[in-house]
Amino acid sequence: MKKNLIGGLILLLGMMLTGVILAHEIKENKILVDEVVVAINNGKKAADFKDLAKKEPYYVFIMEQDGKFIVHSTYTRLQDRDKDIFDALSKATTEGLWVSFPWGGKRHCYVGKTKSSLIVGSGHWD
Repeated sequence: MKKNLIGGLILLLGMMLTGVILAHEIKENKILVDEVVVAINNGKKAADFKDLAKKEPYYVFIMEQDGKFIVHSTYTRLQDRDKDIFDALSKATTEGLWVSFPWGGKRHCYVGKTKSSLIVGSGHWD
């Protein structure tokens, strides 16, 4: 009985900690995207943010509407096989929103669109 109680408390603590970490990730993803969108809208160039593609654990990517990445740690373009991802990211708005798509599991990204229609995003795994 005592083992079950301790096991239950450990499980509950783990779930609470996971929720706190996820809430922090969500907040950081949104802050990064919003800051980059504002900076680009105010005249900074998208390429000025290339170092954010390597920022851990909250990286940023910047993509043109046709799927060409200006800023990304690995990719230069979303290929035709990535249509689901492209379709999800293309839903970006100037107000910003959360999108989800399959990418080695389920990926959630906060995406925003600049005045020049660049798509800025940052995300986390499910």
